Amino acid sequence: MKFIEESEEAASGVDRRQFLRGVGAAGASAVIGGLLAGCGGSSASVGGSNSSGDQKILGAAKIAEALAVSMYSAFNASGIFTGLPAADQAYFTAALNEEMFHYNLLKSVTGNTDAPLTYYFPTGMFSDPQTTVNVMTTLEEAFVAAYLIGVKSLSSPSLRVLAAQIMGVESDHRTLIRTAAGDLGLSATTGLSGMAEPVNPSNNSIYERTFGLSNIGQVVSALTPFLSASASNTVSATFNPSFVPSSAGLVGNPPA
Repeated sequence: MKFIEESEEAASGVDRRQFLRGVGAAGASAVIGGLLAGCGGSSASVGGSNSSGDQKILGAAKIAEALAVSMYSAFNASGIFTGLPAADQAYFTAALNEEMFHYNLLKSVTGNTDAPLTYYFPTGMFSDPQTTVNVMTTLEEAFVAAYLIGVKSLSSPSLRVLAAQIMGVESDHRTLIRTAAGDLGLSATTGLSGMAEPVNPSNNSIYERTFGLSNIGQVVSALTPFLSASASNTVSATFNPSFVPSSAGLVGNPPA
């Protein structure tokens, strides 16, 4: 397993410290602590456990799902979306609903509190196709990494199964984004590795990747820049916690 992890990091071309500096890890610890405290802290019970480690992972995942709902809500109202084939539009509509189902479940096991309501994306998001697909790919790859960490680190079998179930759907979303990129006439997307990858084939991952991320604090550090406006992140999107997702055509249940 150690060999696999080292080989994956080398192949991705990502230096962990460089990546975290690039996404604004400086000062992130205070932000992380405040957000996770507001997302249930260690007080909520999950499957009979009060594990603070579980709550940190689940609280971070809840923020990620709220970010995803905000992203897909704004994208599905954009001109880029309306220019996509009808099949792609249906896929993105389903993705929005799936992320909200995930959010509602994670909210229920993290003190029943909502995640932050406003998120910020790079200039050109939802208007420039290349920027949009790059950011969407990057975030979905970060979400996959977060749930892989959950599979390794959560304390109960049911929570690990839940993390694996959600991770599989996030991987579907990454493939969908890369398919849409091709339909938009783009030849490559640049995701969490920082390197452009051809969009053909869309499902180009042999194994899901963590890009050198090994704990949930690193994932939250990567998401921190999306929580406040900056010189580069100027496009805001609002999360609607009262959004009711449609279950039309969607199947599956989380572990009991």
